[in-house]
Amino acid sequence: MKLQKLLVGFSFLSVGLTLSATSAQAFTFQTNLAPGSSNPKGNIWLESVTLSDSTVFSDFSFVSGAQIIHNDLYTGGNTGAASSDRGDNADGVNLEDATNTSIVQSLGNNNLNNIIDGEDRGSFVINVSFERAVSSLFFWERGMNSRLGVQALDAAGNLIGNFLTLDSRNWNDAGFSIDTTEIGGAQRVGSLGVSLADLGVTGPISAIQLTSRSNFNGPDFKVIGGAAPQAVPEPTTMAGLALAGAGFAATRRRRQQA
Repeated sequence: MKLQKLLVGFSFLSVGLTLSATSAQAFTFQTNLAPGSSNPKGNIWLESVTLSDSTVFSDFSFVSGAQIIHNDLYTGGNTGAASSDRGDNADGVNLEDATNTSIVQSLGNNNLNNIIDGEDRGSFVINVSFERAVSSLFFWERGMNSRLGVQALDAAGNLIGNFLTLDSRNWNDAGFSIDTTEIGGAQRVGSLGVSLADLGVTGPISAIQLTSRSNFNGPDFKVIGGAAPQAVPEPTTMAGLALAGAGFAATRRRRQQA
């Protein structure tokens, strides 16, 4: 029920959204943090998001798998592209030369002070999958000064739908700041919501491809999925299952009596 309201909210939010193979504007949601999650250097726990129609949504699906297709080689300093980063005093992993495992550790939770840090001139292509199918994506970006490419993947890992370039300069201010190990002070965080329609697909997806190019200014981001609603059997199907169960039980009792 919550996600049905979510999709309705996204349909209104998407009015005026420019969709093409290269760009998309942000539409807004409010980020609700758990009490006490205000220290830019510490753990910042996501509790829920509030959509433009005042629906509060908290049924999230977290990243559970990652495959690095390409990531510029890290050779020290500000080289490389995507790394795993965290708040100076936050739980999580800090690894300059990111691995599939470290990417899941950074993205696979509701700690918004666990992120993927992109170097300014670095390029990467990373596929990530979610623990459950998703009908929406929630993005956060530290600094609000970069771009990130996103495209849906089908069950076989093929690219489908639109390639969107998300420009975080147009995102909404998420209302908090983070200070991670790779920077010297707190920076504001922006937020963006992406629907299935924005991706150019019609059904829930379980994976996306994330891309940064050398002119994208190094996106420092977090992505969390909005879980797709579970299918509810029709009443006639439920009745059929009940009859089948009753028949099985009766057969079993007759066998036991024999």
